[in-house]
Amino acid sequence: MTPTRIMLVDDQALLRTGFRMVLEAEDDFTVVAEAGDGAAAIALAAGLHPDVILMDVRMPGIDGIEATRQITAACPDSRIIMLTTFDLDEYAFGGLRAGARGFLLKDAQPSELAAAVRAVASGDASVSARVTRRMLDLFGSKLPGVDPGADEAEADADAVRIGMLTDREREVFLAVAEGLSNPELADRFFLSESTVKSHVGHILAKLELRDRVQVVILAHRLGLVTH
Repeated sequence: MTPTRIMLVDDQALLRTGFRMVLEAEDDFTVVAEAGDGAAAIALAAGLHPDVILMDVRMPGIDGIEATRQITAACPDSRIIMLTTFDLDEYAFGGLRAGARGFLLKDAQPSELAAAVRAVASGDASVSARVTRRMLDLFGSKLPGVDPGADEAEADADAVRIGMLTDREREVFLAVAEGLSNPELADRFFLSESTVKSHVGHILAKLELRDRVQVVILAHRLGLVTH
């Protein structure tokens, strides 16, 4: 099996070293490059086309959000996971809007880091439930709710997609929007984690959503959950 090719982007060399040690301990990963700022990341990505990029949000010069925007436009096959501290802010979520496929806290456990890289490398999105819950804590009151003036065609399309969910998938959808993790979903619905993962995958596909954050935003926009 060809190892997943990873690039590390962070202005702290010590942090990059730590991530490299964790990732290269896995047989299916290889770190092909490191960058200390967004400009270097953009240049390296253009030449190397890594499979996965771990991207810091805040860096001098070109920050992680703008670097993500440029890399996803020029190298769409390079999937980006945003890295941030637990002290989340609106800039971090800007990375997801810029095209990042994952969102991970810098204090994630090695197993979480490896799982996120594998998920994103395989084409899935990876946003930890802890991040989703933190987003709700910080920005729940700012998330878009039901907008009477919203585009009617878009609202109708959302309603049609929601109607495609089975009863169980709708229950899981609402629980994901609350910020529950897969183990918590499994406990709530008395399901195995593999079954939960299958449900979540089907939900994202049917609703044409990229990740858990988009689930939260859609649920709030439709007025299905409130903070």
